[in-house]
Amino acid sequence: MLFNSLPFFIFFVVVFFLYYFVFKEKTKSQNVLLLVANYFFYAWVDWRLLPLLIVSTLIFYGLGIAIFNTNNEKRKSLFCTLGVVFGLGVLGYFKYVNFFITSLSDLFESLGLHTNWHTFKILVPIGISFYTFRLLSYVLDIHREECEPTRNFVAFATYVAFFPCILSGPIDRPNKLIPQIETKRIFNYSLATDGLRQILWGLFKKMVIADNCAGVVDRIWENYTDHSGSTLALGAILCSIQVYADFSGYTDMAIGIGKLLGFRLTKNFNYPFFSKNIADYWKKWHISLTSWLTDYVFTPLNFTFRKLKKWGVILAVLVNFTLVGLWHGANWNFVAFGVFHGLLYIPLILSGVLSKEVKIETGKWGLPQLKDFCQMLLTFFLVVIGGIIFKSGSIAEAWHFVARLFSFPFFSIPVGLPRVTLYASVFSVVLIIVEWIGRHNDYTLERIPIKSGLLRLVLYAIIVGTIIVYGNKGGAFIYFQF
Repeated sequence: MLFNSLPFFIFFVVVFFLYYFVFKEKTKSQNVLLLVANYFFYAWVDWRLLPLLIVSTLIFYGLGIAIFNTNNEKRKSLFCTLGVVFGLGVLGYFKYVNFFITSLSDLFESLGLHTNWHTFKILVPIGISFYTFRLLSYVLDIHREECEPTRNFVAFATYVAFFPCILSGPIDRPNKLIPQIETKRIFNYSLATDGLRQILWGLFKKMVIADNCAGVVDRIWENYTDHSGSTLALGAILCSIQVYADFSGYTDMAIGIGKLLGFRLTKNFNYPFFSKNIADYWKKWHISLTSWLTDYVFTPLNFTFRKLKKWGVILAVLVNFTLVGLWHGANWNFVAFGVFHGLLYIPLILSGVLSKEVKIETGKWGLPQLKDFCQMLLTFFLVVIGGIIFKSGSIAEAWHFVARLFSFPFFSIPVGLPRVTLYASVFSVVLIIVEWIGRHNDYTLERIPIKSGLLRLVLYAIIVGTIIVYGNKGGAFIYFQF
C-alpha cells in the first residue's frame, strides 16, 4: 500500500476519522485502533508476513520486562543476548541465508570443490530490517538502563509496527516514540497543517523527481555499454538524486502522516548533498540508521580498539560501514558500497578532522564560498561513485560502469533516452536550488518566506499541479526492498 496510492488514501481517511471523531481523547481506544491499522497495513502487503511480526513483538515485550525485573547482572545480560541473537537470527535467516549459501558455494567452486547446495525459497518480510532494529534498540536500551520497559503491550506493539514507519523508517528509539503513544493526543491544527505541507513536499520529491529519474536511470543502466561517458555521468548523477528524492520523499510523508496523528517522528535527512566531507554526509543521510549503528556498533568497537588509537578508529569505521552495506541487502555490491564509504573516512581520521564541526561559509547572494563549494562538489562526486556501486547488480558491473564513465570519447549526444530525461534533469536542478534556499528548515516547505496567504496557496497549487501533470504514478519506494 503506497502512500501515493488511492487505497492508502481511503485507508488513512477511515483511520483519521475514527481516530479523532469516534475515539476522540480516548488514548487506549486510539492506540487499539492504531494497532489494528498497523497490522492491516502490513498484512495488505502479504498477510503471511504478519505472524512473524506479532511473534517477534511478543518475545521482545517479554524480554524487556525480564531484563528490567531481574537484579542479577548475568541474567540481564543473558536475556539481552537472547533478544539480540533472536533478532539477528531472524533477520539473518530471512534476508541473508541464501546469500551466504550462494557465496560459499561459489567460493568452493572456485577452489575446484563441487557442491550440491541449494538455496531456500524464502519470502523476505518487507521492512524486516527496520522493525528488527527497533526491537533490538528496545532490549539494548533497557539493558543499558537508558529506558524502562512499558507494561502496555498495545503501546509497545504500536511502536514496533507503526504503519508510517514500518516499511522504510525512520527507526525511532523507544524512549522517543513509546512515551508519545502512551500520552493523550488531541487534534493539533498547526501540527496537522505542518504535516500536510511535509506530505506535499514528499509527494513532489517521490513522484515528480524520483520516479522521473528512475525512467532515465533504468534505461541507461540496461544498456550502459552502448552509451558515452557523458551519458553515463548523467545517469549516475540522476541515480543518486533518485535514491535521495525517493527515500527522503518517503520519510517526509511518513513524518507528515505521523504529525496528522499527533506524533513527532525522528528526522531522517538534513540536506546531505550540501556536505563538505563524507563524514558530514553520513551525519545528514538516513540519520536514524547512522545514529543507531553509531550507538550500538561503532562506539563499542571504538572503545574495544582504543589502544590502536587512530587505526582502531579506522577498523571500527570499516566494520561499521561493512554492516551498513549488508543492512541494505544480501549482495556483494552492497558490501562493496559500505566498504567504499568506510575507506573514504580514512583521510579524515588520519588528518584529525573527523570530529570537527562542519560549517558552510556563504558569500554574495547567499551562495557558498568557492572553497566550500569545491568540497561539496567533491563529496557529491564520491557519493555518485558510491551510488553506482549501490545501483549495480554486481561489483563487476559497477567496475565496468565506472571504467566506461571515464572512457573516450566522453562527450556525445545521448541517443535512445526517453523524453522524460529533460523533465528529470530540470526538476533535479530545481530540487537542489529549492533545498539550498530552505536548508535551515527541518524540511524545505516548513517556513516559506512568503507573507501573503494567497501567494502561499498559489505555490501549493503549483506544486499539486506539477505532481498531477509530471508525476509518475505507481512507482514502488526503493527502500521497501531493505
